[in-house]
Amino acid sequence: MSATSVGAATRLDGQVAVVTGAGRSLGRAYALALAEAGAAVVVNDLDGSTADATAAQIRASGGRAVAVVAAVGTADTAQELVDTAVGEFGRLDVMVANAGALRDRVLWKMSDADFDLVISSHLRGAFTCGRAAAVAMREQGEGGRIILIGSPAGQFGSFGQTNYAAAKAGLVAMARTWSLELARANITVNTVIPTALSPMTATIPAYAQVYEDFLQGRPIPATYRREHALGSPEDVAPLVVWLASPASAGVTGQAIGLGGDRLTLYSHADVLRTLDHDGGWSPEAIDGAWHGGLDRQAQPSGPRSAREKA
Repeated sequence: MSATSVGAATRLDGQVAVVTGAGRSLGRAYALALAEAGAAVVVNDLDGSTADATAAQIRASGGRAVAVVAAVGTADTAQELVDTAVGEFGRLDVMVANAGALRDRVLWKMSDADFDLVISSHLRGAFTCGRAAAVAMREQGEGGRIILIGSPAGQFGSFGQTNYAAAKAGLVAMARTWSLELARANITVNTVIPTALSPMTATIPAYAQVYEDFLQGRPIPATYRREHALGSPEDVAPLVVWLASPASAGVTGQAIGLGGDRLTLYSHADVLRTLDHDGGWSPEAIDGAWHGGLDRQAQPSGPRSAREKA
C-alpha cells in the first residue's frame, strides 16, 4: 500500500467499506489498501470486468470483497451498495465516494449533457451514496466514516472543467455541512484531494509524458513527487485508510490532499477583509474602496504554484 506499514491504530479489522469507482486507478488503490488494512470491501464500478478483477485480487490476498456493477448517481444504486455491504458482511463502516466521469470543454462549448453527466456522477453520486451510508450508520449507532474525493480543480478552478470543478468544490462544501449534521452520531466526513498520475491527469499536456513513463515502469521524478505532488494512485491510499481508521476519530470537515511525497491541509473559505460605509454603498464608493486597497488582497484564480511559475 505504501512505504509505511499499517499500524495497530489504523487497522480496520472487522470493518466494512464501500468504494465507488473502484475498478481502476485511484478507486482501485483505495479498495486494495482498505482490504490490506483488514476491511471487507464492496467494490463498485460501471465496468464489470474491472470491478470483478479488483474484488478477485482482494480475495486472492486473503481479504473479503464483493463486486457491484452499477453507475452511481441514483438513489437505487446507493441503496444497493449499502444493502450489499450489510447483506454480505453484516454492517457498513466506511463509504468512499470516488466514482465520476470527465467531459472537459471550455464554457462556450460545453453542452448540457457534458455538464449533467459530470455533476450526476461526482456530486449527485456522492450525495446519494453519502445519504444512504448516513442512514445505515445512524441506525447501527456505532459511528462511521464518509470520505468524499475532491480535486485541486475544486479548490482553485481549472480551465476547461466548469462541470468537474463545480462538482468537486461542491463536495468540499457538502462534506463540511455533513460534518456538522452527523457529529452527534460520531460519523466523520472529510474530503480527500488526491493528486496522482491517472488517466485523468494524463489528459493534461504537461503530465502526458510523465504518465507514459509511469506506465512503462519508470520512476516518477522527485520534482514531480514534491513540487507537483504527483505520485502513483497507491501513494494517495494511505490517507483514505487513515481517515477510515480509529486514529482519525476526531478529524471531520477537513479537506486534506495527498500526492507523491506531499501531504496538504487545505483552508476553509474565510473573510479576507470587511469595510463599512455609513448609509450603504454606491457603485462609486465600492470603486474607491476596491482601488483604495481591496484590490491588493484579491486572490487570483489557479493554484499559487502555477502562478509563481508563470
